[in-house]
Amino acid sequence: MLHAIRNTIHITKDTNYTITLKHHIIFWLVYFLFTTFRWGSYFNDYVYAFKTTALGFVIHMILSYFNIYYLMPKFIYKRKYIIYIILVMVALFMMLLAKFYLTYFMVSHNVWPEGPEVTNELTLNYSIEMMLGELYVMTFVAAIKVTLDWLKEHKKLIEVEKLQLETELRFLRTQISPHFFFNTLNNIYSLSVAKSDKTPKTILKLSELMRYLLHETHHKRQHLSKEIICLQNYLDLERIRYGDLLKINITISGEIEDKKIAPMLLLSFIENSFKHGANKNIGVVEIQIDFTIIDEFLYFKISNPLPAITNTQQIAPISGGIGIGNVKKRLKLGYQPDEYKLDINTTNGLYIVNLKIKV
Repeated sequence: MLHAIRNTIHITKDTNYTITLKHHIIFWLVYFLFTTFRWGSYFNDYVYAFKTTALGFVIHMILSYFNIYYLMPKFIYKRKYIIYIILVMVALFMMLLAKFYLTYFMVSHNVWPEGPEVTNELTLNYSIEMMLGELYVMTFVAAIKVTLDWLKEHKKLIEVEKLQLETELRFLRTQISPHFFFNTLNNIYSLSVAKSDKTPKTILKLSELMRYLLHETHHKRQHLSKEIICLQNYLDLERIRYGDLLKINITISGEIEDKKIAPMLLLSFIENSFKHGANKNIGVVEIQIDFTIIDEFLYFKISNPLPAITNTQQIAPISGGIGIGNVKKRLKLGYQPDEYKLDINTTNGLYIVNLKIKV
């Protein structure tokens, strides 16, 4: 839980970023210089271009910030579109009046030198042209703001989904059947009562298994060699429980030292073979386990006899313990579709699991 909280705090710090003052300054400085040189080259008068750009620059900033920090959050995000449009038009008209009179009294009586004729009064053509220009700047700045907000929310969504997947995977990895531990403790109790020489060894095996499950299964991938040792400890404890009624054959071929796999994934199949194999059969039960490494893939196979009363029936997926459903979910969450292939079938009275997985 603490680990999940730390992850959440980390996500919040990474994704709730804001545009700094430096970014605002750089944006408006670039815009100011571009506009000044554009109109300066057009009129061949950079002093006039500087004056008009300076006036328009202030108006652009006021309109843009008023739009993205007040109008949009208060009306667009609340779907009050009609009110938003009305207020934008009012703001544009107010800025039009300000630009006209500031230009007329501070720069030139011809407030629209690039226009088709000398303009020294508030005409319809001038009003439309100026309002469209202001609307262009407002839209451009709003597009930047909306894009950055979307990227921020998208990143946050991805991080939250990643955290949820990691949390779910950690939860799935902890779902070892408690019956196994209860049975093992009962076996240890029986051995201790009988003062068996197997008692210390059994306690050591259980301790090693629990230490592995508690401290070495937090990573996304674990060394295959360590996983096999964990499985062997599990099987050794089950051998103590079943005695001579259990025969386990394990074969390992290929290089396993540098290979990695999702922790506790294969243990699901081992537990399944006991829950629906050894536990429901009378007499000697034989379980065959094969590990074969070919290139980048592990070919894992385990087979166990079906219960005598269901040899002719299809075995249903497991609903308890770790379960096959748990394994399928972990494979889907932790691997790409082309990185694994799981096949489960019944043949000749055997329940057979074949797993091909990238390691």
